Amino acid sequence: MESQESQPHRRRRPARSCIECRRRKIRCDRNDPCTRCVSVHTRCTYKLYGDQPRSPLQSLEGTSRHSTLDTLQPSPSSHVQPLRESLPSRDHGQPLEPRIIATGTPTPARAPHHGSVFPGQIHNEQQRRVQNSESAITDLLQRVQSLEQSSAQTPVHDLSETGREIFGSPSQPEGLQWIFTKTRAMRWSMWMGTAKEFEPFLAFYTEATGKGEGKTFKGAETKALLVQVGDLLQKCKHTARSIKTWRPSRSLSNPQLGLEFPSREISDTMVTLYLQSFESTYRILHIPSFWADYRRYWDDPHNASNELRLKILLVIGIGSSLHKEEIAEIGFRKAVHRWVYAAQAWLSGPLEKDRLSVSALQIDCLTIIARQIFSIGADLVWTSMGSLVHKAMQINLHRDPKHLSGISVLQAEIRRRLWTTIVEMTVQSSLDSAMPANIPESDTEAPSNINDDEINETTTVLQPHPKVTYTATSFQILLLESLPVRLRILHLLASLDTQISYLDVLALSSELSNASRAYHSFMKENQSSSITPFRRNLLDYLVRRFMIPLHCHFTNKARTNPLFTFSLKVSLETAMTIMSPEPDEGFSKLMVSGGGLFREGIWCAMAVLATELLAQLEAQHINGTLHRNFDYIMLLKQSVNNLITLSSERIRYGETNIKGHMFLSMILAKVEAVQTGADCELSMARSAKDSLEFCHGLLLAQADSSLLGIPNNAGFASGSSLDDGSEGPDSGYDLDLDWDFLLPDAGFP
Repeated sequence: MESQESQPHRRRRPARSCIECRRRKIRCDRNDPCTRCVSVHTRCTYKLYGDQPRSPLQSLEGTSRHSTLDTLQPSPSSHVQPLRESLPSRDHGQPLEPRIIATGTPTPARAPHHGSVFPGQIHNEQQRRVQNSESAITDLLQRVQSLEQSSAQTPVHDLSETGREIFGSPSQPEGLQWIFTKTRAMRWSMWMGTAKEFEPFLAFYTEATGKGEGKTFKGAETKALLVQVGDLLQKCKHTARSIKTWRPSRSLSNPQLGLEFPSREISDTMVTLYLQSFESTYRILHIPSFWADYRRYWDDPHNASNELRLKILLVIGIGSSLHKEEIAEIGFRKAVHRWVYAAQAWLSGPLEKDRLSVSALQIDCLTIIARQIFSIGADLVWTSMGSLVHKAMQINLHRDPKHLSGISVLQAEIRRRLWTTIVEMTVQSSLDSAMPANIPESDTEAPSNINDDEINETTTVLQPHPKVTYTATSFQILLLESLPVRLRILHLLASLDTQISYLDVLALSSELSNASRAYHSFMKENQSSSITPFRRNLLDYLVRRFMIPLHCHFTNKARTNPLFTFSLKVSLETAMTIMSPEPDEGFSKLMVSGGGLFREGIWCAMAVLATELLAQLEAQHINGTLHRNFDYIMLLKQSVNNLITLSSERIRYGETNIKGHMFLSMILAKVEAVQTGADCELSMARSAKDSLEFCHGLLLAQADSSLLGIPNNAGFASGSSLDDGSEGPDSGYDLDLDWDFLLPDAGFP
């Protein structure tokens, strides 16, 4: 009786299938390993639901197929409990490694099919099983230790549990709200301006415009200055409105849009400027083919089609934005505006067949670039890009030309370049508007690394240069290589799920930095080639500006949580780089006059630098180091001074919004007041008044000069339809660089 009680309980019908087949509830052929496990590359193990041991032969077979550690891998029916025991420390008070205690009976063998097992054999086999288990546990502990050592190389390992949680888990950006401002979604650069450092300036503006409660600023002199500031704001606003009245969209009574050309000499200069600058990254035209069309126009201008006239005029207009001389600046801007409106009207006119062609898409791309440079509806480019992408797809630009019959080698390359340009412009506009990049699935190959003069209509076989050789297509290929990481950044920023993991941000930031180093290395290796500073600046700007929106969620958090200091560092470095490009007169003029993506990048840099200056001022004031660490504060003050100068130049060049200049002046005045111990509120009010008086003078001068119309030295024929006198005063630009995030009517609760 006692012998019966001492025997272990046994199942009536032993399970002979392997563990995996029992889990999947399929028939097992009981081989070792079974066919099912071999077919799905799964470990095949057997286990008895009793204490019947494997035979020595079976044990040898099992160990020959699987390592001891593998055979002791716990099954779904067993349990592994990690246990960190509070044992005496081994070295320097450090606790021992955690021990892994396995429970259950990991017997990876089938029951013997025949033969009996003697009690002595059972005892010996049990001892062997115990020894094998101990050896397997030792191996398992060594394996855990090696994993811990490898994970120690990551920065997350050394963090506390809170740090690991912050880095690894998604977080909700503070203050992020998907709201509307001026009937559209708020851009990322506007969201960056919601930092608490800007609250005093928002309060000042609210009081000056009469929308506040009048309780924030109590000084008598400050209140008097607030009234004067409010009056100056109204004067500036009135002058700006009068400047804008000339625009074709506001003169519906005379919709006639002239397409008169400037002189041949001026046209040649402007076309050359465009082809040497923007065409390096935005490959829209085949340069030899365009020059042939250009000469054909001048040979017989009266019989040229509107399509050809528009294409040439848009190229001339874009090139004029880089001209180093002040040659008929107001007249040219007025003419370019009309050309852009004429092109937009032609593109959106009756749906003729010629509106859906490669040539029409080229006009569309040139129109969008001109709109951004001259800020003609530049903040609505993303919606226009959606229409452009659909047109491109309808003529199969998203399919590689090798799938299309009857296309020459030249036309195939033009289609590849044009599709790559459209994708790049879509990505840039998506970043500006904080909207998704709706890039369709495409199999169009990258453009060939070849110069334009090496391919024509008679070319039958392409012979592209190696990737390291600089050609007219190299920069477009470099942009295309960084496209995947920039698309992932846009997907992260524009996702409906506002939970953003900092590890994802760091990974994308590293990829983007690698892409930046790659094209800088390429340019360094090709220093002797014809790569101009403008081309280097434009390529770097188009890629680097993605850094600030990527890190903007965590930049402000770095003030209170040092784990995010890297984001602050990257944002500051990017802002400094954007505001300090390689010296080039053409690119500097583009930064002064450009709207759209050029305005947005400058605006992001302004927000980052201004916030950092105010935050450092407050931190040093609290720490008592305000009069010790001069260098960093002085560097930031100089950067803000440069931004004020840039704002002045933009207004002088045609911008009508003056709030950016006013707020930057107020920020600098507050910093100097804190440093000298003066009254901050009074200093801010005085600087606002001085700034508005200065800006109002610039606006009046702009309005007076615009009344002159188009002078004869602009190269236009006298009596041209571009100078019919039916329009109001001329402005040229409304760049909306207005710091709307500081305004109470911007849509914030």
